[in-house]
Amino acid sequence: MSLKPFTSNFDDESTEAGFQFTFYCDICRDGYKTEFIPSRSYRKQQAKDGVANLVSAAATFLRRHNVSHGVRRMSGYGRRGGMTPEWHKEHEEAFELAQNEGKEHFYRCPRCNKWVCETDWNEVEGLCVQDAPRENVEVASARAARRSQEIQEKAKKTEVFTGAIEGKQTICPRCNKPASEGKFCNNCGADMSLMKCEQCGTESPAGSRFCGECGNRLE
Repeated sequence: MSLKPFTSNFDDESTEAGFQFTFYCDICRDGYKTEFIPSRSYRKQQAKDGVANLVSAAATFLRRHNVSHGVRRMSGYGRRGGMTPEWHKEHEEAFELAQNEGKEHFYRCPRCNKWVCETDWNEVEGLCVQDAPRENVEVASARAARRSQEIQEKAKKTEVFTGAIEGKQTICPRCNKPASEGKFCNNCGADMSLMKCEQCGTESPAGSRFCGECGNRLE
């Protein structure tokens, strides 16, 4: 009996301990992992190995007491050369069960024959979303694209300032070094308060000799 999967997109994750498979959507690759099926032959072999270990322990005990009767170790009996024929038969049976389980979580598109998950299935049209895109999704996508286009067009028409910006620094009148924006120089501690012109009321940086507005001499 050969394996005939309902979809080629699947992973066989079976081990000697049991069988499990993951089937994938043909569009988005989201997967569904089937329930783990324990191997009967593996459990049977484990039981045999357990008995063999007990027998081996007993044989060791007897040898130590010089009463050994040639007990044969049975560990690994019947499993040489890879998986047993019983395991392969179980694998085929488990794969059939896994496919029946997996089909319940996928839809087959009658147009392209793809097996898709619920997310990629248009339940109204009975087709996958590649052959029959959902109307509400397409409308929302078109609106978003239109809004993006309008924003780009408005941005192209908006005037952007390209002039040079001159940097200004406040020079301390006492130490002639760039001072901070605070009330005192961060180098020498001089008072950086503004001087007010008595004639026009314009404020000028500390240490100015003349008003920059009316030319009046500052005290």
